[in-house]
Amino acid sequence: MEKIASFTIDHIKLQPGVYVSRKDHIGAETVTTFDIRMTSPNEEPVMNTAEVHTIEHLGATFLRNDAEWKDRVVYFGPMGCRTGFYLLLAGDLESKDIVTLMTKMFEFMRDFEGDIPGAAAKDCGNYLDQNLPMAKYLSKRFLDNVLYDIKEDRLVYPQ
Repeated sequence: MEKIASFTIDHIKLQPGVYVSRKDHIGAETVTTFDIRMTSPNEEPVMNTAEVHTIEHLGATFLRNDAEWKDRVVYFGPMGCRTGFYLLLAGDLESKDIVTLMTKMFEFMRDFEGDIPGAAAKDCGNYLDQNLPMAKYLSKRFLDNVLYDIKEDRLVYPQ
């Protein structure tokens, strides 16, 4: 079997950033998959499931309510390795195209107060596995260390 595209990226060189993972063409449409890498693979601890789950709930809620982007959101969810998230958007896009969107989303999560959207037994299959304080901390960390002064090497996969 052929190795899938995401396994061809050198995860030893990969650092937190916003990367185009792949582009799929479905008829006349393009769907761009973004790798929202929040931690350095194999260098630092992965995120725990509770904060990943909270970021998923908050991020999906923000994205599907954003006036400019909501109609282009196909999916937002965690990577199995727990080092980041995948965001699928309709359109032929580049990483730089979504930096403002990601900044607004992570600011929303950093500043979020109150009940986590969808964190109730009737809404979620594992509603108790949430950690808002850690999700806020990780969102602030990603903003400060990556998004607020993002460099080209955090927008294009390492070679």
